[in-house]
Amino acid sequence: MENFNESANSYFYVVGLSYKKADAQLRGQFSLDHNAKTNLLLQAKSSGVQSIVATSTCNRTEIYGFARHPFELIKLLCDNTKGTVEDFQSVAYVYKNTDAIQHMFRVGAGLDSQILGDFEIISQLKLSAKISKKHQLLDAFLERLINAVIQASKRIKTETKLSSGATSVSFASVQYIKKTIEAISSKNILLFGTGKIGRNTCENLIKHTKNEHITLINRTRNKADKIAGKFKVLAKDYSQLQEEIIKSDILIVATGAQNPTIDKYLIQNKKPLLILDLSIPKNVDDNVTELPMVSLVHLDHLSQMTDETLENRKQFIPVAESIIAEIKGDFEAWLENRKFAPTIKALKEKLQVFASAEVDSQRKKINEFNEAQAELISANIVQKITNHFAHHLKDDSLSSDDSLELIKKVFQLDSKKYV
Repeated sequence: MENFNESANSYFYVVGLSYKKADAQLRGQFSLDHNAKTNLLLQAKSSGVQSIVATSTCNRTEIYGFARHPFELIKLLCDNTKGTVEDFQSVAYVYKNTDAIQHMFRVGAGLDSQILGDFEIISQLKLSAKISKKHQLLDAFLERLINAVIQASKRIKTETKLSSGATSVSFASVQYIKKTIEAISSKNILLFGTGKIGRNTCENLIKHTKNEHITLINRTRNKADKIAGKFKVLAKDYSQLQEEIIKSDILIVATGAQNPTIDKYLIQNKKPLLILDLSIPKNVDDNVTELPMVSLVHLDHLSQMTDETLENRKQFIPVAESIIAEIKGDFEAWLENRKFAPTIKALKEKLQVFASAEVDSQRKKINEFNEAQAELISANIVQKITNHFAHHLKDDSLSSDDSLELIKKVFQLDSKKYV
């Protein structure tokens, strides 16, 4: 499967960077918010890219798409983020065709996550695919592949315990707090930011700490009120942020902004304050560490924690990999059949031309010619011949590429117009 997009004369690539080589600061340079992602897609479309999906999470930023050379995709990323090509190349990975497909399955299955079993990427992948489709930048190949990855993710969730218990950054942050802070149930906790990570963190705090002193603040008050109502905690106005920080023992920041939302000038605490920054790019300025009463922990540190629950998940990796192999096999079978389709379609049309010409010739020669019966017979013969060739191409013992070329040559077919 050398080329998945014959009409564009291009190859399928994944280009990206992740927590494995890029620290939080560098990942932040390549982070794509909604506007940046939209601009990237518009630029891709104007430059002739036909199918592309861009994702960005706290763990990684990746672009999946077709290009003649991966640099086309790398340039799109660098043009729409603060990162440079030089920085990207120092930490990047590039996968092509079948390797790219395998990488996508592993990422979607939570096997390549910063915390084993974290499936947060799936929701991002769904959203990113939806945006690409809206801009007419999602072809049949990429849409089918993403759906296959989602299917594998669902099966791994239901058939294994790879994601048993709480997962992801929210899980790690709560575990860290429990291990670090004594008498956690009596501490004042302020959660700033109520996006997905913020909501999950709030839920895990309530579930695992039995703390009843949790306050939520969001730039948009009604979002904070909605989450606070669901979990029965307090919500305060954004204008009260500094006041609430002073009361807090623990500040969790999950704001998802492109620049720091917390710095040392906002903190007037006279008691110890633990700050957890769960954002990419970093939303807490490093200058807070200049304050003697403040401790700052970022998600990269949280993800390095080992936990019995996480260790237990490792035993389910082989089952997850077998599920991936099964679904990936189905996708590859679809892909192989898809490769035959243009040639089979062109062959059928050529045979129909032959049949129509012969029916027309016989009509002129035979009195009381039964045209309806002749057309029915010829249509059946065309279908049988077409089916015969299709079965031949699907025979695993034969080289389908050689057979395709021979069929095209013998029948003088132009299958490209059917791609």
